[in-house]
Amino acid sequence: MDKTAAEVLPSQAFGAVHTSVAHESAARHVSGTAVYIDDMPEPAGLLHAYLALSNISHGMIRALDLSAVRAAPGVVGVLTASDIPGLNDMSAMNRKDEPILAKDKIEFDGQALFAVIAQTREQARRACSLAKIDYDELPAAIDFADIDTRNGKLVTEPLVLTRGDTEAEIASAPHSLSGEIRIGGQEHFYLEGQIAMAMPNDGDEIMVYSSTQYPAEVQRTVAHALNVPFHAVEIHTRRMGGAFGGKETQATQFAAIAALAAQKFNKPIKIRPDRDDDMRLTGKRHDFNVSYRVGFDDDGRIRGVDYHYALRCGYSADLSGAVADRALLHCDNTYYYPAVHAVSAPLYTNTASNTAFRGFGGPQGVLGCERVMEEIAFALGKDPLEVRKANFYGTRDCNITPYRQEVEDNIIGRLVRELEKTSEYARRRREIRAFNAQNRFIKRGLALVPVKFGMSFTNTNSNQAGALLHVYTDGSVQINHGGTEMGQGLYIKVAQVVAQELNIDISQIKATATTTGKVPNASATAGSTGSDLNGMAARDAAIKIRKRLAAFAAKTYGGTPDDVAFLPGCVQVGSTRITFADLVKQAQFARVQLSATGFYKTPKISWDRTKAFGKPYYYFAYGASCSEVSIDTLTGEYIVERVDILHDAGKSLNMAIDIGQIEGGFIQGMGWLTTEELIWGRNGFLRTHAPSTYKIPLASDRPKIFNVALTGWSRNHEAISYRSKGVGEPPLLHGISVLHALSDAVASVANHCICPRLDAPATPERVLMAIERLRAQSG
Repeated sequence: MDKTAAEVLPSQAFGAVHTSVAHESAARHVSGTAVYIDDMPEPAGLLHAYLALSNISHGMIRALDLSAVRAAPGVVGVLTASDIPGLNDMSAMNRKDEPILAKDKIEFDGQALFAVIAQTREQARRACSLAKIDYDELPAAIDFADIDTRNGKLVTEPLVLTRGDTEAEIASAPHSLSGEIRIGGQEHFYLEGQIAMAMPNDGDEIMVYSSTQYPAEVQRTVAHALNVPFHAVEIHTRRMGGAFGGKETQATQFAAIAALAAQKFNKPIKIRPDRDDDMRLTGKRHDFNVSYRVGFDDDGRIRGVDYHYALRCGYSADLSGAVADRALLHCDNTYYYPAVHAVSAPLYTNTASNTAFRGFGGPQGVLGCERVMEEIAFALGKDPLEVRKANFYGTRDCNITPYRQEVEDNIIGRLVRELEKTSEYARRRREIRAFNAQNRFIKRGLALVPVKFGMSFTNTNSNQAGALLHVYTDGSVQINHGGTEMGQGLYIKVAQVVAQELNIDISQIKATATTTGKVPNASATAGSTGSDLNGMAARDAAIKIRKRLAAFAAKTYGGTPDDVAFLPGCVQVGSTRITFADLVKQAQFARVQLSATGFYKTPKISWDRTKAFGKPYYYFAYGASCSEVSIDTLTGEYIVERVDILHDAGKSLNMAIDIGQIEGGFIQGMGWLTTEELIWGRNGFLRTHAPSTYKIPLASDRPKIFNVALTGWSRNHEAISYRSKGVGEPPLLHGISVLHALSDAVASVANHCICPRLDAPATPERVLMAIERLRAQSG
C-alpha cells in the first residue's frame, strides 16, 4: 500500500481513473428517476410523524396539555421525552447535552417538544399546533451583542495556538494595526430536506432509511434511544439531495424520532419537516466575530499577529469544538507567521446548535487572516496581492505552521503566478483604476486570493474507512463502502478506483447503497476525505481479489503470480489470454474466494490538542481565484463580472466531477459572503426561515465570465488514490475573492486610502453603507 501509483497500476487500464466518467446517477438525476427516500413506495400501514416546536428562546415548560392533540383527526398517538426507553440524547461525541425531545427546559426558539404520529403528514402537522403550553421565560442570548465575546459562556473547550513572543513582535514592528470582522452564518439549503423512514423488523431489529452523511452516528443515536445493541439497528442511505454538512449530525434527530415511533406503534414511520421548520430546527454554518492585532514591516511582512476567533455555537456543543479548532488551524492560510497567538471562543447562545458546513470552520479562519492582509495593504498603500505574496510560505526560511506542521508540499507561489498570467491580473487592475477614475457611479473592483486547505479529520480516529467488494461469476463487480453519495460523485470515483485495479470497464461495476449492515463503524463523509479514505479502502479490497486471481491463474496456466498481467477486460498468463469473466468463473469453480474486505487508515498524522501540536493534515490542497465585480454606488447593488479559478486537485481522479465541484463550491462560497443572510429577531425567532426571505445565489448571479481550470501539473506526494487530492471543500473558499473584490470597488470612492472593512455577508445594503461611511471619512 506504500507503493506509488505508477508501481501498482495494471497496464493499459481503460475507463478508469484520470478520465471524465459521468456521474453514476447523472441520467437519473436529470430524468427525475433517481430514488430518494420520499420517492420510495410507502409500505402498508405507514404512519407519518411531525415535530411540534417551541415558540420561545429560553425558559422552562410549566405545563403541557396534549389532550386536543391526541383527539385531533387522524392522530394515532404522541411521542414525548418520557416515551423514550433509552437515552434522550442526539449529541455529537456523546456529550449528552442535546435532547432529542425537550423535557423541561427550552434552549432555543424552534426546539422540538414532542412528535405527533398520524395517518397523514398534514394531519400530524396540523395537530402539533393544538397543544396548550405554559412557559416560564428566561433571558436569552441570541446575538453577539448579547454576549461578552471574551468571557461569555462556552459550550466546549477553547483552543490556543501560540508561537514566539507575539506581544513583543507587535510592539517592536515598524507598523501595527487592529480591527475586527463579523462573518455571518449560512443555511445549508439542501434541495432534499431532512427525512427518515423507519421500519420495524423481527424482534428488536429496525431498519432506518436516513438522508445522512454519517450512518454510523445515526445508528449509535437510534440504538441508544431505543436501548438496543447497535447490531439491531441498520441505517441505509442510497443518496441525498445535497447535504453540505447539514446531514452529518443533524439527521440523527429525525431518524431517532422515526425509529422511536416505529418501535412504539409497531408501524413503518416517515418524518419529513416543511422547509420552514427544517430551517428553524437545524443548525447552520457558525457565524464568527474575529478580532486581530498585527505588527508588520515596510514590505507588509507580518512579524507577529494575535487573533481571537469568537463563534456563535447555539445551545449545545454539537461539532463546534472541531469547527473552532479548524478555524484556528486555517488562520495562517498560505502565510508564514514568525510569532502568532490565536484563541477560539465557542460561545453558548439560545439558538439551534450550529454544526458542520462545507469547509468546517476553514473558510472563517481564512477570511479572518485575509482581512489582515487587506488591512496591511491599505496601511502601506500597496496592492493586497503584493502583501499576500510577501507573506507566502516559501518566501522566508521557515515553512512551519502555528501548530508546528511543516508545509512540505507548498505550490502556492507557482499556482498564483500562473493565475496572475492567465487572468491578466496586472493589466486588468490598471484598466479598472482607469475605469473608476472616469465613472462617477459605477465602480469596479478586482481581487486575487489564494487558498491552502488541510486535508484530514483533526479527530485522528476518524481517518479510517472500510469497503466490501464482491466479484460475481459473470465478471460483474459490486462495491460497498462507508462513504455516502450526496451528489458529489463519490460513488463513481470509488468505482473508477476499482475498475483501475481490476482493469475492467467501469460499466461492470456497481456501487451499492451505504449501509451499516455491510461496512460498520464508518466515519462521516465529510472533510473532503470521501474519495481519499473510501477510495483507498476499495483499492485494498480490489488488490486482494486481484492477487487471488493472479495466484489462481498462475497455478492453472503456469508461471508465477508476477507473470500474470491484467489487461483491459482480460488476463494474460504466458501465451494464454482469458477474459476476466471466464477467469472469475473458473476461480469460483476452484473455490477461490471472490469477496474481500478492504481497510485504510491515514498514515503519518497525529494531533495533540492539549499542546496544539502535531501533524493533523496528511497533505494540503491549494488554489487561487481572481474575481472582478462592478457596484452601483447609488444603490449598493453589484454584479460579478468575471471569475478565474486555478485549483489543485492533484492528479484528478475525474476531471469533470472535480470541475463541477469547484464551480458549485465557489458559487456556494460567493452566496455565503454576499446574499445569504441569517436574521434572528430579538425574541430568537429565525426571520429568514424560507426561500422567500433567505437568498441563495440564482443562475443569474453566476459570473458573466467563469473560467475554471485544474493545475494539471500538481501531484499529491502522498499515496492517496493515484496522486489525487480531495476537492469537496477547498473550492468554497474561492468565494472569498468576491468579498475582497467588492471591498476593492468600495475603496475606490475614497481613492483606496481607507480599508472599507466590509463585514460578511456583503449584501447591497452593507455595500451601500460602507460607501457612505468611506465618503464621510474621506471628506
